[in-house]
Amino acid sequence: MTTYDAHGENVNTISLVLAVDRVLGECDAMQAVTDRLRNFLQFVAVKLIDEPAKAQLKVAELGPKRLRFKLVLAREDVAMLIGRNGFTASAIRSVLKAAADKEGVQVTLQIHSHEEEAEMQARES
Repeated sequence: MTTYDAHGENVNTISLVLAVDRVLGECDAMQAVTDRLRNFLQFVAVKLIDEPAKAQLKVAELGPKRLRFKLVLAREDVAMLIGRNGFTASAIRSVLKAAADKEGVQVTLQIHSHEEEAEMQARES
């Protein structure tokens, strides 16, 4: 049985449109959060590494409100970004996590050299 509203429109169609609008709105909001977090990581990484032209920042959505950022850098830059005893990377992860938590998003940050990234991709193939 089809139900109609006061304007003669199918209520089921209206509900579907509202559901699609809500999902699209959530996608737009998630994209905005992703962009802000990406911009933060780019800003920090460029300031701390010697070869920003060789840097790549990859983003994967692992699930609803779950992101993985992967910085792929020149081998020397990996050491610089990780820092002594991992303190620099830990500080970057802490600020990234705080910003993401504020938006209700879980994030991880991986830092690899191009060589390590190639090895991981070869293993996955």
